Amino acid sequence: MAAENSKQFWKRRAKLPGSIQPVYGAQHPPLDPRLTKNFIKERSKVSTVPLKNKKASSFHEFARNTSDAWDIGDDEEEDFSSPAFQTLNSKVALATAAQVLENHSKLRVKPERSQSTTSDVPASYKVIKSSSDAQLSRNSSDSCLRNPLHKQQSLPLRPVIPLVARISDQNASGAPPMTVREKTRLEKFRQLLSSHNTDLDELRKCSWPGVPREVRPVTWRLLSGYLPANTERRKLTLQRKREEYFGFIEQYYDSRNEEHHQDTYRQIHIDIPRTNPLIPLFQQPLVQEIFERILFIWAIRHPASGYVQGINDLVTPFFVVFLSEYVEEDVENFDVTNLSQDMLRSIEADSFWCMSKLLDGIQDNYTFAQPGIQKKVKALEELVSRIDEQVHNHFRRYEVEYLQFAFRWMNNLLMRELPLRCTIRLWDTYQSEPEGFSHFHLYVCAAFLIKWRKEILDEEDFQGLLMLLQNLPTIHWGNEEIGLLLAEAYRLKYMFADAPNHYRR
Repeated sequence: MAAENSKQFWKRRAKLPGSIQPVYGAQHPPLDPRLTKNFIKERSKVSTVPLKNKKASSFHEFARNTSDAWDIGDDEEEDFSSPAFQTLNSKVALATAAQVLENHSKLRVKPERSQSTTSDVPASYKVIKSSSDAQLSRNSSDSCLRNPLHKQQSLPLRPVIPLVARISDQNASGAPPMTVREKTRLEKFRQLLSSHNTDLDELRKCSWPGVPREVRPVTWRLLSGYLPANTERRKLTLQRKREEYFGFIEQYYDSRNEEHHQDTYRQIHIDIPRTNPLIPLFQQPLVQEIFERILFIWAIRHPASGYVQGINDLVTPFFVVFLSEYVEEDVENFDVTNLSQDMLRSIEADSFWCMSKLLDGIQDNYTFAQPGIQKKVKALEELVSRIDEQVHNHFRRYEVEYLQFAFRWMNNLLMRELPLRCTIRLWDTYQSEPEGFSHFHLYVCAAFLIKWRKEILDEEDFQGLLMLLQNLPTIHWGNEEIGLLLAEAYRLKYMFADAPNHYRR
């Protein structure tokens, strides 16, 4: 009797338990295509049945279909032997399982010298203050054994920091020698920066295609308006502004526990651990304390907007750039306690003032109802309707609103869509452009959207489009991809910025 009840139970289920389903975002497919030719053919036959009535093709259908997702199919009587359930091939499953076990057994075999190798690594490379010390320290020992020639293997050993969290395109220790062109550019920057009065227009022109790492900190201070062009005034200006910032700390920071500031401080305290969680640098308590002070002081000095989620991301590029002034190796895993108190104070104050300069130009993005973002998203919609009407109509067909994906692009300046190394390169150009963070950013977003034109048009339902637009595959991007993106954005700006009648419908 129990056996019969069990059979009836599984007959009522809409899906075969244990069936292999595709996983969105999986790096490695669960099956080897060479072993599943028959499997794919069977699936293609089944997929010829129209599924429009089951797939959410618009926001409203998606909402209706997911409102009672837990109850769907519980009471449906379906034939267990129908072709729709014959998608699990036992031979394929066994072959795949054997392959997975074999791969795992290979990974578990490690050279005997792995234990001795980690002891030779300097302490500054191994100090990690995050919630997963054991895992990351284990990864660091793996990274010492990495061979560059094995990067294309299907299951490589995991590096210390995931690729998405790499701040530089390459490890400083493995960086190739500078080309003649790069040396010439660096020398040009040094001449500009050392002149009695730096020509800011010429500096912007040189910075547009990217700023060399060695001179990026002082270049960013100048381009943001934090430092004066006159070299004789720079030292006194830095000293005065840094003292002014720490004067704000003494005056205001203790008020974070007062009732009218508690909500602001609580939100900042919640958001900071979420800032670049894959990079151990930002999980160090000392770094988080610095961020808390920067964001709290900015919030109470700008009561019109106060603190808004997303502003926490805007501190990170400045912090990394000014930290690189004192650190030669890669900063992702650097222990900031190795720096002196004066160095940390300088990095903190400079990050605060440069972030303040940036936000002064886009503050309407963060005031009540965020009108700046609303206007920019609307402008993006109008621009895309002109440059690629097919993509625009595709969104309209499946009821995808630009606000549903572009709000984050404007609120976080694409920082959630790109690795941090790409954001730093992007900001080289933003600070070289007049109104780069507000006006030029619009054209960068348009170019970024059209970059994924093929993938967008391949998606034919609301849910698929939104999943794509919120998880764009930029993990492998570097300076080359950002350079192409900026070139396209500049072309769009040249075509549309000075042609308002062409820009609007």
